[in-house]
This record gives sequence, C-alpha cells and structure tokens, in this order.
Amino acid sequence: MKTALQKSPIPESRAYVAKLLDEPVFDPHWHFHSEYQIFLVLKGNGTRFIGDSVKPFKSGDITFTGSNLPHLWRSDQEIEQAKNIAWSQGVVVYFREDFLGDNFLNTQEAIRLRKVFHKSLRGLEFAGDTAKKLRKMILKLVTLEGLDGILHLLKILKCISQTKEFHLLASAGYTNTLREADTERMYTVYSYVMKNFKNKLAIADLAQMTNMTPTSFSRYFKLHANKSFTQFVSEIRIGHACKLLIEQKKNVSTACYESGFQTLSNFNRQFKAITNRTPLVYKKEYEL
Repeated sequence: MKTALQKSPIPESRAYVAKLLDEPVFDPHWHFHSEYQIFLVLKGNGTRFIGDSVKPFKSGDITFTGSNLPHLWRSDQEIEQAKNIAWSQGVVVYFREDFLGDNFLNTQEAIRLRKVFHKSLRGLEFAGDTAKKLRKMILKLVTLEGLDGILHLLKILKCISQTKEFHLLASAGYTNTLREADTERMYTVYSYVMKNFKNKLAIADLAQMTNMTPTSFSRYFKLHANKSFTQFVSEIRIGHACKLLIEQKKNVSTACYESGFQTLSNFNRQFKAITNRTPLVYKKEYEL
C-alpha cells in the first residue's frame, strides 16, 4: 500500500492546488502530509477517519484539516468500487502554511487566520449556512487561476476564520504518533474492521494479522488511535447504524443487529454514549 508521508501534493512553483476529483473512490489510504487541506464531498458516502475521529461522510460535507493530521475517506460501495463503477466526486484544496510568506501569520492582521490554523490541527467540519456558502466558494476556486485564485482562497479562509458554524473532529488529547510503517499497519486494521464489523471481532485475530501479541496490539492501537480497539469498533458500528436509521429508514432493532450488536440493551447504551441521544430520538430528529 502506498502512503503519502513523503509526497507533496503542491509543486514548488505553486502557492496552492485546487482540483476536482472524479474517480471510483477518494484516496482510501491512511496518510498525512504537511499541507493544509480543504475537502468538499460532492458525491459519495462512507466512513471518514480524521485523527481519532470516526464518522460517516456524505455529499455536502466540508472539512479543513491541518498539517500532518492523519486522514482517510473510505467508500461504502466495495463491490462496485472494485469494478470501478462507484464513482466519487469532490474538490480538494491544498496549501502550505507559509503560502503568503514566512512571516505573514505572525502579523497582527493575521491573528484570526493563525487561530483557525491552530484549530485545524484537530480538523474542522462546517455546518449550516457556512457550509452552503463555502461549497459555492470552493467550486468557484477550481475555475480560477493566478492571483485571482489566491485572492479567492483568502476569501475562503476569511469565511472559515469568522464562522462559528463548525465543530472540531479529533479530540483535544490526540497527537499524531504515526510513522510510515504505522500508517500501513493501521490501514490494515481499519480495512479489516470495515469489512468485518458486522461479525464478532477478536483482538487475537488482529494481533496475529499485525504480528503482535494481543496485549501488544491493544497497547499499540490505543497509542496511535487514542482510543481502545473496542471503542473504535463501537464507533464504526454506531456510524453504520446511523446510516441505516436515516438513509434506509430501518427501525432501531434492525439497525442494531445489522450493525454487529448482539443485544438491544448494549446497542442503546453504546449509541447514547457516542451520539448523546437514544437511537429513537436520533431517528426522529431527522424525520422532522
């Protein structure tokens, strides 16, 4: 598996890169890079990993990830994806922290931008009117070149720096401890869990797959994911249950068992712990 640890998405001659993605699947590899990234999903759905945040993604989602924050977008349509027919569309914007010069962020005029850059180290996701406004601005950026593009990118960053319609993704305690070999190993774990989360998952199986003892694997996973393996699996299952409840209109019981839970009581408990609401309340909120 290829990683992006030593790959720069921006040529040395460019201040930024904005491009339309139209391909079977977004880059599914667990990776990070020094550039800042704005990402707009136009088409596609699946599970998004940013730092220690695990959430479903869908059309319209906009995220801003800071330098060296690990991430990946994994499509739900594996069978179609293998046949190159599960096409995904999006816009990605890359830029370096110093794209306006070495000292710009230290100026008084850039104080808001400096603060939002710091927040982006945990990842930001935008909502409400801000998301709608940013969508139009990001789509326009793809059509611009030269100084017009740089000025428009500054307008996007100004909008991001002024809005309160966002939430942070990675937890405050998250720290990127990954090396190149770790990204491959963690991707192997993530990929296996995504394919098998509906079944019973044993730490011993993952430990064998990664050439570790069960105890070593548990310590390793918690160090790099900032959560236990059990908690991680629960988040994947609850994320899938949310999609079943909302997108497929499944009832709570069906969502429970089709997401890999063995009992309704445990499902309800885990659902409330992760989403801060019961499955029924969550479902009703989206039916309004």
